[in-house]
Amino acid sequence: MNLPTVKVAAMHVAPVYMDSAATLQKALSLIGEAASNGAELIVFPESFIPGFPVWAALWAPIYNHEWFKKMVANSLLVDGPEMAELRAAAARHRVFVSMGFSESTRVSVGCIWNSNVLIGDDGSILNHHRKLVPTFYEKMVWAPGDGAGLHVADTRIGKIGGLICGENTNPLARYALIAQGEQIHISSWPPIWPTKKPATGENFDNVAANRIRAGAHSFEAKAYGILCGSYLDKTAFDMLTAEDNSVADLLEKTSKAATQFVTPTGSQIGDSLQTEEGIAYATFDLSACIEPKQFHDVVGYYNRFDVFDLVVNRKRIKPITWENVEGLDSDEVLGAIASSAVGAAQP
Repeated sequence: MNLPTVKVAAMHVAPVYMDSAATLQKALSLIGEAASNGAELIVFPESFIPGFPVWAALWAPIYNHEWFKKMVANSLLVDGPEMAELRAAAARHRVFVSMGFSESTRVSVGCIWNSNVLIGDDGSILNHHRKLVPTFYEKMVWAPGDGAGLHVADTRIGKIGGLICGENTNPLARYALIAQGEQIHISSWPPIWPTKKPATGENFDNVAANRIRAGAHSFEAKAYGILCGSYLDKTAFDMLTAEDNSVADLLEKTSKAATQFVTPTGSQIGDSLQTEEGIAYATFDLSACIEPKQFHDVVGYYNRFDVFDLVVNRKRIKPITWENVEGLDSDEVLGAIASSAVGAAQP
């Protein structure tokens, strides 16, 4: 068995906050830079386009209507023009790209998901995942996802899977990927995770928590791990504090995300970034996934499948199922109905 060696890049960078068009252009530039440095897999953070909704942690929902409207306006369709540009860039540079984005839908003007796509080096979408459960205050922004994206892509650079932020705390979701032979696990994270005001106690240490979760998954899966955290820059900080400077102290004292890499035994390798923007690089020799499997292989001999039986529903959830409409799914049917209505209204 000949397993590849691959150079990977993780983007510890800030989006142009709540501006999908400008953030897309930044992403395209970064893909070109990482590709020119030899990276074959390029990873972006959670909700990189258009940025993570930090505001949901800072104020009650009644004060966040304008933020939510801005978020929705800058969310992307998975088959929209922005995604087409990302796919074209991946094909042009012959690289694999993992992109976190806020996803919109044609069937609702207010429903969005915390999503991720893995784009192949030919520009195809290898996987499209919607976060199963928005975490804590994210529930006021994003809808729950489904199991359709619990998929590991078998590529020329290895078997690639991934989960978004708190999903890496879900042992069943993680096991679903391990059971598909995952060799590279991508975990994507927000720039910060505010939970408490400084006066009320120590804030959540997302750096330690993320490192524990990623290390545990790599150790259990015997897979390499990419922790890709976003970066909160001055532009986003100023936007968040513009109307309420009382949150500045909280933002400054909350631990900032780190971007790191871990081996199949859970140890750290490659670059590590936290306090500055940049691209982190590491090289994965996937043959290193073999020896640790001899110790414990949780999807091989080191389990009791007669005792445990996991069933995963990978059906994509849709708002409506149409009968007697051959060849069209529900989104396409609604689009066809809308198009015909528009056409009928034309003079």
